[in-house]
Amino acid sequence: MALAVAFVAAPAWAQTAPAASQQLETVTVTGIRASLESALNAKRQDKGIVDVIKAEDMGKFPDTNLAESLQRIPGVVIDRDAGEGRNITVRGLGGDFARTRINGIEALATTGGTDSSGGANRTRAFDFNVFAADLFNSLTVRKSSSADVDEGSLGATIDLQTARPFDLKNFAAAVSLKSTYNDLSGKATPKAAFLISNTFADKKVGVLLSGAYSERKVYEEGFSTVRWDNGPSSGNTFSGWCPPQGVTANLPTGSTATTCGPAAQGVPRLPNTPENLAAYNEASKATNFHPRLPRYGRLTHDQKRLGMTGSVQVRPADSMLITFDMLYSKLDATRQEDFLEAISFSRALSAGGKQQTSVLEAQFAPSGQMLYGKFNGVDVRAESRFDKLSTTFTQPTLTIEQDVTDTLKLTVRGGRATSRFNNPIQTTTTLDAPNVNGYVFDARGDDRAPLLGYGNLNPADPNGGLKIYGVPVGATSIANFTPSEIRIRPNGVTNRQDVATADVAWEIIPDALTLKGGVSYKQFKFTSFDIRRTVETMNTLPAGVDAASLTTTLTGFGKGQNLPGGSITSWVIPNLDAIAKAYDIYCNCLKTGPAGGPGDFSLTSITNGSARGGNRAISETDTGTWLMADFETRLGGMAVRGNLGTRYVKTSIVASGYLATGGGSPVTASRDYGDWLPSANVSLNLTKDIILRAAAAKVMSRPPLQNLNPGGTLSTTGSLTYTGGNPALDPFRATTFDLSGEWYHSKNGFIGLGLFQKDIKSYVLTVGRNVAYKDTGLPMSLLPSNFTGDEIFLVSAPVNSPGGKLTGFEINVQQPFSFLPGWGKNFGVLANYTQVKSKMDYVISAAVGAATVTEDLVNLSPRSWNLSFYYDDGIFSGRVSTSARSAFLQTIPAGNNQDVAGKNKTFNVDLSMGYQLNKQLQLTFEATNLTNQANDQFISRAMNNVVVNNYTGREFIIGGRYKF
Repeated sequence: MALAVAFVAAPAWAQTAPAASQQLETVTVTGIRASLESALNAKRQDKGIVDVIKAEDMGKFPDTNLAESLQRIPGVVIDRDAGEGRNITVRGLGGDFARTRINGIEALATTGGTDSSGGANRTRAFDFNVFAADLFNSLTVRKSSSADVDEGSLGATIDLQTARPFDLKNFAAAVSLKSTYNDLSGKATPKAAFLISNTFADKKVGVLLSGAYSERKVYEEGFSTVRWDNGPSSGNTFSGWCPPQGVTANLPTGSTATTCGPAAQGVPRLPNTPENLAAYNEASKATNFHPRLPRYGRLTHDQKRLGMTGSVQVRPADSMLITFDMLYSKLDATRQEDFLEAISFSRALSAGGKQQTSVLEAQFAPSGQMLYGKFNGVDVRAESRFDKLSTTFTQPTLTIEQDVTDTLKLTVRGGRATSRFNNPIQTTTTLDAPNVNGYVFDARGDDRAPLLGYGNLNPADPNGGLKIYGVPVGATSIANFTPSEIRIRPNGVTNRQDVATADVAWEIIPDALTLKGGVSYKQFKFTSFDIRRTVETMNTLPAGVDAASLTTTLTGFGKGQNLPGGSITSWVIPNLDAIAKAYDIYCNCLKTGPAGGPGDFSLTSITNGSARGGNRAISETDTGTWLMADFETRLGGMAVRGNLGTRYVKTSIVASGYLATGGGSPVTASRDYGDWLPSANVSLNLTKDIILRAAAAKVMSRPPLQNLNPGGTLSTTGSLTYTGGNPALDPFRATTFDLSGEWYHSKNGFIGLGLFQKDIKSYVLTVGRNVAYKDTGLPMSLLPSNFTGDEIFLVSAPVNSPGGKLTGFEINVQQPFSFLPGWGKNFGVLANYTQVKSKMDYVISAAVGAATVTEDLVNLSPRSWNLSFYYDDGIFSGRVSTSARSAFLQTIPAGNNQDVAGKNKTFNVDLSMGYQLNKQLQLTFEATNLTNQANDQFISRAMNNVVVNNYTGREFIIGGRYKF
């Protein structure tokens, strides 16, 4: 269990701590030490196992967003998108297993990302990059469970609290202005925040308003492969590479003695020399792997984030407090992804791909990883994708606290959290150069930054081989080659959470025993849509359009990547605006040729097999009741505090999707289940400053949204099969145990050790099995009239499977150097280390009776740590913070004949400094990602083949805060 308080920056107002002395003078504690003291006190006083971040002055969290702040907490690690924290994992359990509450109301904020970072979020994981950290004054990570905290988490409950006027003293106002510079993009962007608060009517009415605005312009550059595959891959009837002359194996249809494929394609076979035959045989081994789409890429991210909070508090009587909170956040972004890729390594015969590519030279590592290759007949593509993305989040919350009597208190809370993600433009265009000879992949110097050579193609020549290869108007395809493409794929996700709770606290024995209870109602609604073109190829150039006018050039690629000498730094890319105008691609209409052909820009969804699965909805209604006893007593002269209680919750799910039958048939399934969730937390003060804590609970986390979709493919003739989701899934269930020791050995000094174990009783895996239809959770109405439901179907869908144990420990140290003389007493250190272990059995395919492999829990980093050094003398303050996590897995199995895929270890260093010019003005300087940490994703345990290795550069922030 976590035992430490994460480092946060300091509040600049209203944080004073009286310190008694012989002269009875008041010492005002500000800066870093004040925030540490406030957070540590909150942790110490809680009856459960929590970690707290306090930053009561706006703009004082030293991180880009909430995820960056949360990673300072032991056991919390983050995953980044475009170099910015997006999702969190707590004690090895990913975002699907954690819940987030804002001002006491459960919420789910989602946005979109690159494909390699998960794309559009259609899961239960909370996207923390939707919010600026400036909007919040308290973050609490609840690692142990109690009956009064809503169910739904195996990992932790994250409580985010915005500022309220009664938290501050009378009038308070501050403004912050900053400028951020990214050294990779070379661009500077603004960042601003403000807060104003006041109380009126003899402090019976309070009003607070705060806001934060920021822009971010970054490049994400590097090398990627879109997975790896082995020698015989990418085949239809034939597989593997184009063989030298005289070799009959794997010859594509229509091949001649001297060509692979029809002679008209002009793809000659190599002479049958010993060297050519050896290279072909080596590359064709099933144990040797090559990149599927080796490519250089630049992703240009342009982001604007606006957040606002408002709070009105009214105390109409001493016994009553009414609080209305409002949170608004808008994240607008565009992202352009430009790649130069060799695409034929992943193409099948029908597209004129790998079977028409000859191997001139090939070298592989003993593990099977390709180190060097030279090829003829390689299809090269310049691919550009443009996304326009926005997330709008709103949450009003009303809380009424009423002291009914001196010993009885009623709290009623209600609110609605709504997150709308929209990706109205997601358009990909391509330029192509078929059958390039002399293409080189050379990873002998650095497998994360290989040399890519393009043989007889000059990718930077606007009049060269990269151009639009369209289908003639009236035709539908080009033989043995995939035409250039225009993909149009708008999509979106809406999450809405309605919450109403009523809680009662009855103090039976003053300061000793309080009986608490309550009821809760939550309705969660998830809807997702996906729309696409039916066919995504394009026609030849319209009449009168100059080919050069449809292209532009990317320049300056490779800064800070240590690419090998001879690497290209520029290439021709499609000009989306010009292509959109020339082809009228956004007309949503048939422009030329047959319906469903290259000239049809009509968008379809349910009838489109590629888009159908993205159109689904879930309505989830949860009703709960709970009862808990809070107690404080003494045992053998030692103070004992804690709580003991249970929670019962009933979950009702209605899931809707579409089956492929009839071009898209709607299907709806329902499911109910209930859970009793007992919990206990006990804290024993062995001495005044040493606390021993223990906690135990039964917990549950509802199934992933993506697994509940009842849509898919159902066959009721011939072989009886179903492939899709499983709305009948049970939740993840676990029993948790925590034990910790905390020593508050000095003012702001703390040492903690925590042990934790989670016995996960059920997990969700996709497997193949034979099941009676009536047990699938699908409605009987889908069956022919002569079926009874007892028919056995071969089902490939997610199922509940046995789980496993997750165990770990956390060590935490918070040490001010107040014992040092002179200015040395102003230093301090914060450090924590977490180690987690969990193994699960995963099936390696969806076939019935498929073998299993034992691997780490997905998203679990076995080791993570944080270290911060700080200095604070009241005038000058600074800190250097490091954060590290070990490699972790993301996908099992990984596909393409590979076992696992994941991310390699990361190490981040951040810096912040502040100088208090006077009581009102503070000047600040910050630097993030000083290590220019790569996003290094891999596939294969044995080979650690690179999937993505991108850099986003360092960011430097300079500015100031003014307090009125």
